[in-house]
Amino acid sequence: MCIRDRGRVLGERADSAAPPEPCSLGEVASRLQRPASVGRVLPRLTLPCLQVAEALVALGPAERGELEELLGVAGAKGPEGSEGAQETEGARELGEVLEALGGQALVWPDGDGLWCAAEPLRLVWRAPLGFVASLDTLLADRGTEELRRMLVTLGVPSPGSTKRQRLSALVGHLRDPQRVLSLVAGAPAAARELLERLAAGGGELHLPPHEYGSRPGARWALERGLLVPDPHRYEHICMPVEVTLALRGTAWHAPFDPLPPPVSTTPVGPADVDREASAAATAFTAHATSVLAVCAAAPPALLKSGAGGVGARELSRIGKAARCDDTLVRLALETAYGAGLVAPDGGEVAMTDGYDAWAAQEPAEQFAALLRAWIQSPRTPTRSRGDDGKTLPALAGAPPCDCCVWARDGLLVAARLAPGEGVERSAELGTLIGWYRPYAVDHGQGPAPYAGDHGQGSAPYAALIREAELLGVIARGALSRLGAAARDDNSTGLATVCRELLPAAAKTAHFGADLTAVVTGTPSARLAALLDATAGREAGGTASVWRFGADTVGRALDSGRTAEAIAADLAAVAVGALPQPLTYLIHDTARGHGRVRVATAPCVIHGAEPALLAELAAHRRLAGLGLRQVAPTVLLSRTALDKTLDALRSAGYAPVAEAADGAVRIDKPRRRRATVPEPSPRLVPLAASESPFLVVRQGEAPPDASGVDLTALAAKLLAAPPVAPVPDPQNGVPYATDVEEITATYARLLPLTDVRQLSHAISEGRAVTIEYVAASGNRTVRTISEIDFDPPYLYAWCHLRDDERVFALSRIHGVMPA
Repeated sequence: MCIRDRGRVLGERADSAAPPEPCSLGEVASRLQRPASVGRVLPRLTLPCLQVAEALVALGPAERGELEELLGVAGAKGPEGSEGAQETEGARELGEVLEALGGQALVWPDGDGLWCAAEPLRLVWRAPLGFVASLDTLLADRGTEELRRMLVTLGVPSPGSTKRQRLSALVGHLRDPQRVLSLVAGAPAAARELLERLAAGGGELHLPPHEYGSRPGARWALERGLLVPDPHRYEHICMPVEVTLALRGTAWHAPFDPLPPPVSTTPVGPADVDREASAAATAFTAHATSVLAVCAAAPPALLKSGAGGVGARELSRIGKAARCDDTLVRLALETAYGAGLVAPDGGEVAMTDGYDAWAAQEPAEQFAALLRAWIQSPRTPTRSRGDDGKTLPALAGAPPCDCCVWARDGLLVAARLAPGEGVERSAELGTLIGWYRPYAVDHGQGPAPYAGDHGQGSAPYAALIREAELLGVIARGALSRLGAAARDDNSTGLATVCRELLPAAAKTAHFGADLTAVVTGTPSARLAALLDATAGREAGGTASVWRFGADTVGRALDSGRTAEAIAADLAAVAVGALPQPLTYLIHDTARGHGRVRVATAPCVIHGAEPALLAELAAHRRLAGLGLRQVAPTVLLSRTALDKTLDALRSAGYAPVAEAADGAVRIDKPRRRRATVPEPSPRLVPLAASESPFLVVRQGEAPPDASGVDLTALAAKLLAAPPVAPVPDPQNGVPYATDVEEITATYARLLPLTDVRQLSHAISEGRAVTIEYVAASGNRTVRTISEIDFDPPYLYAWCHLRDDERVFALSRIHGVMPA
């Protein structure tokens, strides 16, 4: 492998080159063999890559020919029709898959020509291809006498008295498929049926030892080595790989799908894709601005039950006011939340400071921020129902899910078809997602209203594909330039494409004699605010429509504007002169505005004697009440009723209070009672048993290795000794830092590579991910930061608990860059 290829491995597996810089190829190999590191790669693999990896795990180190035979690509005819004359098409495709896996350092050929798989891959499949383990592995713990009895039962002469000799003879006998088939053919019917069923299924059976005799055929197969008790799991018996292969026969092959499933395509021009993507992105931006403007004017309330979120009633209110359906409201709210434009505040969803800056931007910048939030979202925003069929609220409905991230990435890859082609029906992209990203799971996201694809709402990943169409990521069944730029994660490139495809914000409106205002494209923030204040929105999208009425103009007058100011503001944004009906409406409404006045009054003072009311209004001792005479016998007071009564009585008057119905209110003395204090909440300790996960969340972005010259690093590692000297002060090889030496002293379970990374995180103040075993024995993976090094403990902020925690160095079993 050339230096550039090794640099490719470092780039594909970024955690292998993360700080501190590895000092040898041995350290790089140690990092690449971490289960968590391998776990981050798996979600990015295609279906054939996972199939080949599973086959290699099932076979163990195997020759290329054995792998070809297992996958069924060895005996196919070449291009000229001759067998074996040239590399077959299937073998060539297998070579490409092996090269892809090799670039990820998941498989490699050893010095003997055998292909090997990374050891952590064995943790992915407990029984790869239904193969549990080979004969020599299963029989390794069997006693010498037990092996002798198996050989006698099979009629095989014992080559010697040692365990190794007998095990070799037994394995060699059962590795011959013809002998196994002949043996099974002469077996009792019950044993033959049991063996055939296990060979076709998972290759293992739960069976306690005391039931061997009662299970028909089990003891017969156990006595001949066709079934073997699992040495690692009590009450389980397994079928060895050699027996499974023999019973499946030469016609059976492991699944291998090197090509994506076929889809119906149609020619599409780049201009058509750009045009449709531009229209969709423009319409979504207009809808999003409308939704967020409604939320800014009347913040939606969060549900008090469950996980909170915006419920169906609030979503319906927002959609009605913004003139868009529930799908668009959910998508706008979720992307705005991801972009930091909205956030929960008490019991409501409030706009953040970033919203004001976002609202003042051009549509291209607005859409780019929302699209980036969608690409990075750990949810499917428009998923409206949970697995139980219940309606999910927005913003706090479905929990974050790595599968959503993988599915979205698979969609962006699947939609990148040949230039000039697009799928006839966008629903077919759902079948491609499963090939490009097998780890993605469609969580029953519910039907989505496909435009032009009637009856396809239940297709795989329907909601996800519909979101991509609404955002212009998918247009005419192909990946648009917007989608390509978003997948490349290039902010500059995405901003450039958005500016090219999305028109500038509209600053003018067309006013009609039917009292409507029409804005083509996305209205600017100032224009939208003016029209929202003076008219009611009727439609949104590529063109927004507002309608004027006496009530909407009256609302503008209520805000303190005059008729002349309203007309002048509308004329300033009008294309041409304002229609005469609109001018008449504004002035007619203004003439009737304010003819009836409503005043705020905590209480009213009235009586039958005008002179007495005038005396009260002029009384100096009552000036603090804020009395105002509105009629000869009526006074308004700015002070509450009880305080007004007390002030009048203190001034020598004898007022009485009225009830709501006008009757005289009779005040009864209230008995004072003490309020029973509520007990303070008890601190409940965390449960001792929690769901552990041994692999870092695979949806997380890999550590950033940007800025590192990977080719230069690869050359440096190749020039260094393959394995760096292990630090040992007693042998004259010191640790690089005192922190490393102290960490290694207490964290005895960590290899040197992990000690170096943990010490680097402590010294540089970086976050790091650790595999931690609590005192209860539960394993968890924690990302910690703000580490305070106080051997033998670490005091750090735990991102899993969102609190400060204490970690014993001796209980840290693994370290990964965060």
